[in-house]
Amino acid sequence: MSNVRILIADDHEVVRRGLALVLRQEHDFEVVGEAQDGQEAINIAVDTVPDIIVLDWKMPSLDGVLAAKEIRRQVATTRILMLSGAPVETSVLEALDLGIDGFVHKDISPTDLARAIRIVASGKPYLGPEITQALIKHSRRTTHSAEIRPSLSDRELQVLNLMATPTTYRQIGEQLHISEETVRTYAKRILSKLKQPNRTQAVISALRADLISLD
Repeated sequence: MSNVRILIADDHEVVRRGLALVLRQEHDFEVVGEAQDGQEAINIAVDTVPDIIVLDWKMPSLDGVLAAKEIRRQVATTRILMLSGAPVETSVLEALDLGIDGFVHKDISPTDLARAIRIVASGKPYLGPEITQALIKHSRRTTHSAEIRPSLSDRELQVLNLMATPTTYRQIGEQLHISEETVRTYAKRILSKLKQPNRTQAVISALRADLISLD
């Protein structure tokens, strides 16, 4: 089996070099490049076509989310694992909808980072548990009334469970053998029933109400 070819993009040199050093210790990893901002990440990705990019969320010139969108457009085969050192905001799942395959926090251990990279490189989505916990904590700070457990159909629960993973609506449709437009229709119904404004808040609300789990 060939090595996983990795591009690292982070504007902090110490972090970038540290990640490269850690990942090079893995026998099946090959670091093919390092970038210090989003635009450089795009350029190197186009030149090297890595299997996966470990991409810092917040960078100068072009942030990680915008860089990921462009990389997805130009290098469709490359998978993207977003890495955040900042407090996690509720735009995480919205960012995942733009084509990011996974999201982890910089507090992640080297062992867990290697595991996340292997999962994403294999074609599966990955959302770090620390990201999920941060989103739930954010919800507890901003929600003041008790959650009401709504009634969702079996299909709506299927869609909701997939909304809690780093998959786009198109990918959800492919898994459930329905159109992307149908998925969006279900998503709108789910948001309405949960009384939430977006996908992120809907997933958090569903987790707190025990409608879904991430196990």
